Amino acid sequence: MSPTNMHQYVGLDVSLKETSIRVIDEAGKIVWRGRRDSTPEAIAEAIEKHARHAVRIGLESGQLSTWLYHGLKERGLPVICIDARHARAALSLKVNKTDDNDAEGIAQIMRVGWYREVTVKGLDCQAVRALLVARAQLVSQITTLKNCVRGILKTFGLIVRKRLRSQFSQHVREAIRANPVLAAIVEPMLRVLETTRDQLRIYDRAVIRRARGHETARQLMSVPGVGAVVVLAYMTGVEDPVRFRRSSSVAAYFGMTPARYQSGEVDRAGRVSKCGDSMVRGLLFEAAKVLLSRLARPCALQRGDERSPSALEARRPPWPSRASSLFSCIGCGPATLRSGGPLERWPHDMVFQLKLVRC
Repeated sequence: MSPTNMHQYVGLDVSLKETSIRVIDEAGKIVWRGRRDSTPEAIAEAIEKHARHAVRIGLESGQLSTWLYHGLKERGLPVICIDARHARAALSLKVNKTDDNDAEGIAQIMRVGWYREVTVKGLDCQAVRALLVARAQLVSQITTLKNCVRGILKTFGLIVRKRLRSQFSQHVREAIRANPVLAAIVEPMLRVLETTRDQLRIYDRAVIRRARGHETARQLMSVPGVGAVVVLAYMTGVEDPVRFRRSSSVAAYFGMTPARYQSGEVDRAGRVSKCGDSMVRGLLFEAAKVLLSRLARPCALQRGDERSPSALEARRPPWPSRASSLFSCIGCGPATLRSGGPLERWPHDMVFQLKLVRC
């Protein structure tokens, strides 16, 4: 093979303004180095000019990775998105931490093939995720405002009862009616709360429309305790069910399985790993909690966790009183999402598995 036809490997270290680019050959020697704007057009132009024989182009997962990945893929470039934590383990061997050294290190990772490729979600999936994140932000703001109002009123001996939703502002106004000074302080916060709640309803309607317009989402919402927000978060978290051979692998993907430590004679299972998407993990926890504690009628999914403890669980010492238990609700195996079949046969074709794990 002539030197001009040798395979080339490209490393991209992306920042918000500029991207460091390194091109190396099969022997690991630097062919070209430079910086370009962090846009797909500028990066693709540099690669087509200086790395025409590139067989792998690597970049770490990050804020701009989705945009750059799809932009470079559309131009026919062999781009690969790698796990940032996995890449950090290799890049930490460098004494000096610079963008140029990181780009060269990523190029070397592409050359030797020691990387873990990350599945990059599509832009449509990211749009749904953005909708859920924006909605979650408004829910957090509403909770913060309510807690702030409650704290202010407690200073003056006014206690607002719990479990108030739409009547919260009304009850607060009735409580501060006789105190004009306190009313002048709290009233602007109540107006912000009401405005935020109105905007939250807009997000809720958008989420419900998306969920009702998808056949698989409608089937998943037939599971007790599962609503439109949980379904969309879970479906966008999985996106492509073909990636998972077994439904139990989804639990590890969302960090809902115990982490294991084994060295010599020591072999113990710790708390849940909490890797992956924290929003999906939290929503699945809430869905499982509702399923196990708030249903008026028992169902097959509740009875599915009533089993005798395994031999490993029998050998474990009793849990401390302060140890909490996480009912992880792991759903939708690949076969269920691919087939789109009915979900009535829960005991045999179980959509959700309930597991009690130590956390």
